[in-house]
Amino acid sequence: MDNDDALMAVALDLAEAALKNGDFPVGCVIADENAVVAKGRRTGTADRTANEIDHAEINTLRWLYRHAPDMDRLRLTIYCTMEPCLMCFSAIMLSGIGRVVYAYEDVMGGGTGCDRSMLSPLYRDNPITVTAGVRREQSLALFQQFFSEPGNAYWADSPLSRYTLDQPLSF
Repeated sequence: MDNDDALMAVALDLAEAALKNGDFPVGCVIADENAVVAKGRRTGTADRTANEIDHAEINTLRWLYRHAPDMDRLRLTIYCTMEPCLMCFSAIMLSGIGRVVYAYEDVMGGGTGCDRSMLSPLYRDNPITVTAGVRREQSLALFQQFFSEPGNAYWADSPLSRYTLDQPLSF
């Protein structure tokens, strides 16, 4: 889509804000065509009591539910700087959002590539579409910066951090 690049740029700005706060650099926006209707970023990873609940996608969905509860969600697109994990991808499907666009693949916990054919109809028959790799290089640079900081213990020395730090930047 023509506006994917511009809307991912907004998500990348949110990811940069998360990084500046010491959090895992994931930003997320939900858009209705060109209009951003919800946005959020990853929280809860900057201190030693990191949690696995406050993902950017979950925070953004919460904002959507509070501020735009009656939107036709099937026509919405969610933009994430990292591929949604299984928890977030499931929440996105359950919310009724029609499309996911992400920048950087999550080789350790990405949920969008799941084989849904063996799941219950609620997930198996969901019409969601996925587009990968939009502004991947910019997102990769943020994750490389995060994993290069010695003080960031979140997912340090994980398969994701090793994969990310081994990726060449080409821009």
